[in-house]
Amino acid sequence: MSWTDERVETLKRMWSEGQSASQIAKELGGVTRNAVIGKVHRLGLSNRAGAAPAAPAKEKAAPKPAAQPARAEAAEAPKAKAEADPVIPMSAARRAIIPAGQPLPPQPSANEISPEALAKVSEVEKGSKKISLMELTERTCKWPVGDPATDDFWFCGLPVQQGKPYCEAHVGVAFQPMSSRRDRRR
Repeated sequence: MSWTDERVETLKRMWSEGQSASQIAKELGGVTRNAVIGKVHRLGLSNRAGAAPAAPAKEKAAPKPAAQPARAEAAEAPKAKAEADPVIPMSAARRAIIPAGQPLPPQPSANEISPEALAKVSEVEKGSKKISLMELTERTCKWPVGDPATDDFWFCGLPVQQGKPYCEAHVGVAFQPMSSRRDRRR
């Protein structure tokens, strides 16, 4: 199937009328919903501002002013939902994706990991192979060290423990017994 001028015009017309990609695909024939969506994006038609909705909405909300406040509302929506819904913990609502190169939020304190395990890890990291992502294999420890956004980032690279992705020292930090984790919550 090729996109003829006639088919493209039909797509544009139906899209501006508020038809769904599935409805357009059915009308055109020989094309999938995903192909219609792809063509819509390539044509730059993805913005349907002013188009009539295909199905009437149950209840209209107040019109949103500019794009920036809408983003702020979207960012606060999980927080409001978490406050209204006791099933979602508040900490989950406050999580955010942090872009590379930005400072990380405070991490769990080192008190949660035994001092012996931390000492062993620091010793192991001094003698690690310091390999890059491209040098990792199924036999090398995949423990990341440093900030991935910097040039001073590497992986441990020591031999892994049987059935684990990390060396013995990093397994001791990554995989803690259930009783240790349970005790920390109290």
